[in-house]
Amino acid sequence: MCLFCKIVSGEIPSTKVYEDEHVAAFLDIKPKSEHHTLVIPKAHYVNILDMPADELSRVMAAVKHIAEEYRGKYGLENFNIVHNAGAKAGQEVYHFHTHIIPRR
Repeated sequence: MCLFCKIVSGEIPSTKVYEDEHVAAFLDIKPKSEHHTLVIPKAHYVNILDMPADELSRVMAAVKHIAEEYRGKYGLENFNIVHNAGAKAGQEVYHFHTHIIPRR
């Protein structure tokens, strides 16, 4: 079982910021900035090329929701939204994830 699947199952603790039936979001353990968040599907997919479009849509809807919450709670207006697909692109955990990296 991969690292993020263990987080979804509760085997590994995380600081969750959002969760629904299909998506989980939690703070990155090596943040690039405060509130750096990872958003993942609960089902295991390696990267964007492995994901059905409906699952990708759910994840991106959650990304937008979280960014809007961060704007309302913390006044954040600037973000990098990043997905690394494959080792040469910098992917280190092979479970689809999107980074929300607030920029100040």
